[in-house]
Amino acid sequence: MLISDVDGVWTDGSFYKGTDNIELKKFSVFDGVGVAMARAAAIKIALISGRYSSATEHRARELDIEDIYNGSLNKLPAYEELKSKYDLEDSNIAYLGDDIIDIPVMNEVALPIAVANATPDVKKVAVHVTELSGGEGAFREAVSWIISEQGRTEEVFQIMKERIISS
Repeated sequence: MLISDVDGVWTDGSFYKGTDNIELKKFSVFDGVGVAMARAAAIKIALISGRYSSATEHRARELDIEDIYNGSLNKLPAYEELKSKYDLEDSNIAYLGDDIIDIPVMNEVALPIAVANATPDVKKVAVHVTELSGGEGAFREAVSWIISEQGRTEEVFQIMKERIISS
């Protein structure tokens, strides 16, 4: 399983707030491809965002991400719930984060990953730091790196190619 923060990872950390309380965020299409790659590799995805956002909820639904915890400053209860739901051990989980509230979960998982724009404290905890920043395809890069480390890049690309051809 790959669990990811949202703001600062899937986005650049910015949001636009209108006077009518509409909130807009910019998401990278590359991260949507990362979701497809993860699915092809049978990697389950979950999102744990510290700040509630309807834009985050909408993006997760759009990508058919079932497990979203939206507005969870303390991310450990959501993490424990995911482990229980899928009968996983820490050794089966990667986490992608950027800021201090991600560190408690990053300290639990087997594979803590930081995005390029993460705080120095988060980068110290990470075993891998992406070259791309949040909002620029860092999630996809992390998925690619995991698949590469598993030696499954060609296999996953073949699965994706077959899915594209058959659609």
